[in-house]
Amino acid sequence: MIKIGIVDDHAIVRTGLRQFLSEHVDLRVEGEAGNGREAIDLVRNHEIDVLLMDLSMPGQSGLDALAMLRAKAPDMGILILSGYPEEHYAINLIRQGASGYLNKECEPSEIVEAIRTIALGRRYLTPAVAELLAQQLNRKDDAPPHEQLSEREFQVFLKLAKGETAGDIAKALSLSVKTVSTYRTRLMEKMGLSSNSDLTYYALKNRLID
Repeated sequence: MIKIGIVDDHAIVRTGLRQFLSEHVDLRVEGEAGNGREAIDLVRNHEIDVLLMDLSMPGQSGLDALAMLRAKAPDMGILILSGYPEEHYAINLIRQGASGYLNKECEPSEIVEAIRTIALGRRYLTPAVAELLAQQLNRKDDAPPHEQLSEREFQVFLKLAKGETAGDIAKALSLSVKTVSTYRTRLMEKMGLSSNSDLTYYALKNRLID
């Protein structure tokens, strides 16, 4: 029996996934969460084999929670189920410890296939994500600027692009304001940008934020 956790800020999505997964005898939903912080509690209180997690959620997003979930449950599979196309987030997230990445427009049967693959301790790569990984190996030097950021820099970049203050970011990521400012300086240099409005424009242009 594969034990599953569902993390999504929309109750109707969680309900739909729970009902669909309950139709498969080898899958059991152990619990649900509405954001990254609740996901950490879910993993702390339940034995989860595969966590099915949305990316964009209020409060602590899936991206923010990923490193902490990895630290708390290193053997647990994490399947990202996101509304964002693969080319925007998949490579960064797999590099940061996600076991697989599916766009929410995928066929429901593919979610089950991914869960079963990840439960075996393997990664689930769609042909689109595999192609992106191959492209990245072939073009290390000309990868988009945001793909050259570290995990923490990428988190800070997205929050700045959404208009969050250094104080807000420090609180959300359990960092000092000074550390957030250091990350900001570093990521601005790497991306060749000079202001927060430049960051927002870049993120919108590359469809990293809505």
